Amino acid sequence: MSEDGFHVHGPHDHEVEHVVEHGGDEFTSRLAVLTAVLSTVGAIFGYMGGHSQNEALLYKNEAAIQKTAASNQWNYYQAKSNKQNLAELSVTLTSGEVQEKFKAAVERYKKEKEEIKAEADKLEAEAKEADHHSEAEMQVHERWALATTLLQIAIALSAITLLTRKRWMLAGVFGATGLGVVAGVMGYLHF
Repeated sequence: MSEDGFHVHGPHDHEVEHVVEHGGDEFTSRLAVLTAVLSTVGAIFGYMGGHSQNEALLYKNEAAIQKTAASNQWNYYQAKSNKQNLAELSVTLTSGEVQEKFKAAVERYKKEKEEIKAEADKLEAEAKEADHHSEAEMQVHERWALATTLLQIAIALSAITLLTRKRWMLAGVFGATGLGVVAGVMGYLHF
């Protein structure tokens, strides 16, 4: 209870408190324990879902950084191409010693461009790999999110079962729990 005397109960809190205070039948006790276990497992699945989502975002951020670095390299490559073009034009417009100087510059720019291109290609490959890891982590996150949602449904059905005392609803509780656990295992195994 809060300091002001106002407290809001969850759907099955009253039933659980009644069982604790006055004792209850075995059905109610077991369902209360099952609900507590489902809540714990659901919290773990929720944590794992948040973790995999963070990993996906980190990989996506890394991909963006690598793409920016690759773009910078391609801009540098283009600047060297422009300088090479000017040097090639100068070769045709000059002669003698000056022409040889521009021919050497053309060769130097060609070599520099090869190195720049190799670095840009490497950065693009790293960006593509980081994107791939991000997508894989998002798939894992989706499994954890599905598992958490199914366990929340199982908890809600458990509360409804407690309140209505309709035992046939246990099929829904166990079905949602089973599917949730399967989805959680798939998330854990990165399927």
